[in-house]
Amino acid sequence: MRSANDAQGPRFGAIPQNPDLLRWIGIQVLLLVIAWVIGMVVRRLLASRMTMSTASATLTGLGGLWGGLLVAGWIFSSSDMWHPAMIGVAALVALVVVIVVSLIVAFLHPRPGLEPIAEVAKRGESDSLEFKSSARWNMRAGKRDDAMETVIAKTVAAFMNSGGGTILIGVDDDGRLIGLGPDYATLKTPDADRFELWIRDLWGQRLGTNAAALPLLDFAEASDPQEGYERQEVCRVTIPPSTRPVYLKGPKGKGEAELWVRVGNSTRRLEVADAVQYVSMRWPAYARVSLLTRLRLTLTMRRHRNTPARLPQVVERTLTERIFSERARNGSLGAGEE
Repeated sequence: MRSANDAQGPRFGAIPQNPDLLRWIGIQVLLLVIAWVIGMVVRRLLASRMTMSTASATLTGLGGLWGGLLVAGWIFSSSDMWHPAMIGVAALVALVVVIVVSLIVAFLHPRPGLEPIAEVAKRGESDSLEFKSSARWNMRAGKRDDAMETVIAKTVAAFMNSGGGTILIGVDDDGRLIGLGPDYATLKTPDADRFELWIRDLWGQRLGTNAAALPLLDFAEASDPQEGYERQEVCRVTIPPSTRPVYLKGPKGKGEAELWVRVGNSTRRLEVADAVQYVSMRWPAYARVSLLTRLRLTLTMRRHRNTPARLPQVVERTLTERIFSERARNGSLGAGEE
C-alpha cells in the first residue's frame, strides 16, 4: 500500500506537475525581454540625450513592467497574466517610466560636450593630443602611402594602451585645420561617412574588431583648406583607454603583433621584457598565471634575453589565458619609437 507522502512525492512525466510555476517563470522571462526592448526603443528615441546604459534602462523597464502589472490589476478582472491587454498596459507604463527616468538621469548627469575642434587645435600637441595632416596621403610624396595608415593605427593603439587621448586628422604641425581633401580624394565617396567606414575598417584589421569600435569620431569644417579639393573637413578621434591590451598587427591583420604606448609626446613600441611588465602591471587580471607557468616564463625569458625583438612562443602562451591567445598568439613585441 502507498502512503500519502509517496502519492505527493516527485513524479516525472510528459505533463508538468506544477504548471502555475512554469507559467510564472515564463512570464518573468517575457517581462525581461519586453524590458530590454523598451530600453532599446528609448535609447533610440532619446539618442544623444540618453546617458543611461542598456543594462540600466532594462532594469528600469523591468521595474516599470512590475508597476504596470499592478496598474493592470486595478483595471482588469482577469487573473490571467498572459492576457494581451494586461501585458500591453504594463508595457505602456514601463515605457513612460523608462523615458521619465532617462530624462531625469540625463538632466542630473548630462553627457559632457566636446570642445570645438578649432579650440582644441590651438592648445598644441601634448601627451594626450596629436595632430596628423593625413590618414593615408603622403604630403611629401604626393601619393597614397600605407605607412601613413600604420602611423594612425599605432597612435590609436598607443592611446588605448595608455590613458586615452585625441587625434586631430587634417591638422598640420602648426595647428592649422588644412582638411582631409587628399584623403577624401582616395575614397569612392568623398565624405565624412565614407571616411569613418574606411578608418574603422583599417582599425578592425590592424587592432581588432573590439578596439575598432571604441574611438569616437566627429568632424568640423577646415579653416585653412587645401587648394584643389572640394570637401574640406577635419576629423577628431577621441580615444578612451582600453580595459585590455591592444596590439598592432601588420597590414590586413597579418604579420607580427606589437604593443605600443604613449611616453610623453611620443609613441613607443615596447621591448619584450618591458611589454610583459607593462601588461602585468596595467592589466593584472589578464596576466594571472600559475606558478609552473611563471617558472617556465622566467627560464624562457633568460634564454631569449639577447633576442628582444622576438617574443618567445611560450611567453605568448603564458600571458595568453586572455591576452595573447586572442590577439598575439603568433605575435612578437619589439623595441622602437616614433
